[in-house]
Amino acid sequence: MDVNFIHRLEKRLYNDLPGEQYQNMMAPVGSEKYRVVAPDHKVACVLALLFPKDDEWHICFIERSSQHPEDKHAGQISFPGGKFDENDYSFEDCALRETYEEIGVPPDNIGILGGLTPLYVYVSNFLVHPFVGFTSEYPDFKPQISEVSNIIELPLSHLMKEKNKGKTDIEIRNITLPDTPYYNVCDKKMWGATAMIVSELEQIISSITLAD
Repeated sequence: MDVNFIHRLEKRLYNDLPGEQYQNMMAPVGSEKYRVVAPDHKVACVLALLFPKDDEWHICFIERSSQHPEDKHAGQISFPGGKFDENDYSFEDCALRETYEEIGVPPDNIGILGGLTPLYVYVSNFLVHPFVGFTSEYPDFKPQISEVSNIIELPLSHLMKEKNKGKTDIEIRNITLPDTPYYNVCDKKMWGATAMIVSELEQIISSITLAD
């Protein structure tokens, strides 16, 4: 496993980010809606958690529980995270707290490497601040059953392969989203805001690995 990868990634995240151009590569039709932030928007923070497993870096996703009909993202694949609370000290603190609540990894075990480009999720009216973090050892995952139906441990290399991306019609809330880009994750489709965030991260990782 490349032990210097984390250091290079942290250094890259402190430079200018690829931004909206690369988010848009995995955006559904109507992506312009992701750029018009409503004045009454709420704030959420998510964490792309990297960890070692089987001698390579993996990334953690969750499958959201379908138990909450009011959750507009129920059943979808996403990052751990959630709504910014008035008791949170910072956006980073929010991402760490929500990650602990949802998948049981303590904040003290996670090193924050930096942030990605914020993204407005118009469907739920959240401005999402994504962060990238890592653990030096394999985490002891403890999913919050009411919120998380499954934890997905995916090799980071999986997201870098073109064969694991595609486009298809997505059916959601009686609406068809045509030719929607997605990542194939364990034979399930990861699309929408999470895929857009991953697309920027993919570009960042490609830039540091190709530079070696």
